[in-house]
Amino acid sequence: MVSRLDRKVKKKKRGRKIVLVLLLMIISLLGYSAFQFYQGFKLADKGQAMEDYKFNGVKDENGKINVLLMGVDSRGEEKSRTDTMMLAQVDPKTNETKLVSFMRDIYVEIPGYKNYKLNTAFYLGGPELLRQTIKQNFDIDIQYFMMVDFKGFEQSVDILAPKGIEMDVEKAMSKNIGVSLDPGVQSLNGKELLGYARFRADEQGDFGRVERQQKVIAALKEEVLTIDGVTKLPKLAGSIQPYIETNMSKLDQISLLKDVLLSNSDEIDKLTIPVEGTYDFNSYSGVGSVIELNFNENIQALKDFLNGKKEEAPTE
Repeated sequence: MVSRLDRKVKKKKRGRKIVLVLLLMIISLLGYSAFQFYQGFKLADKGQAMEDYKFNGVKDENGKINVLLMGVDSRGEEKSRTDTMMLAQVDPKTNETKLVSFMRDIYVEIPGYKNYKLNTAFYLGGPELLRQTIKQNFDIDIQYFMMVDFKGFEQSVDILAPKGIEMDVEKAMSKNIGVSLDPGVQSLNGKELLGYARFRADEQGDFGRVERQQKVIAALKEEVLTIDGVTKLPKLAGSIQPYIETNMSKLDQISLLKDVLLSNSDEIDKLTIPVEGTYDFNSYSGVGSVIELNFNENIQALKDFLNGKKEEAPTE
């Protein structure tokens, strides 16, 4: 007959075994993640270092996290250019994620310079001048920036989805994007997906490109949330590190990624600035074709969207 003392001893030993197994599982998981991160990091071409930008970020007064997202194509140039400018907002309380795309040809006041196109602010003074320009023209505080070189984007897509990301290509695309795409549903590799997101050689111009960029981000989020995608996150993070410039700490980046992936909605709420019916096209000597806004209407639409009001303005 087993005594009460013997049962307690066995129970205690069993508890220790469970704890030991859990510890081994955690150590194995951390080891796997570290190994995959290192494998991804080795894949990256680290021949061209990104610039160490300064950024005087300002916290949102409502406790939300605002991140300025930029895609750059340095191509060995002394000054990089960006044709992707987005504001990603995450609400830590609700896990809601919102995405605002700014058209690069918006005619704005650039602090310390004459009026010019919005993406010129980045060319003149990097992320910090772009932050100041967005604040001055749209009254939005931005705390963080994250800039990704397009080469890193291509490589990360290929790691995440070796068979490609499924997209419905609306039309034939080839001009100035480095690839040729046929219309129809197909799986695009990293280079093709980047070309799809950057195409603007049609009547929709930048409006069509911004819409495609938003579609690409939504498709990538969906892919990451698959079981296969989750297991590749450490390797993905390692591969893209050399191509990212940001003022966010590694811990902040992980926390932001967690909030985005665990957001309450399967789809990211999206807005394009300018909103429909609030702009005109114009042209200036030395500047070229620009988009002139009714800033009051766009500022209000932006604030309504970020504050969760249902009567937000429609996007193009």
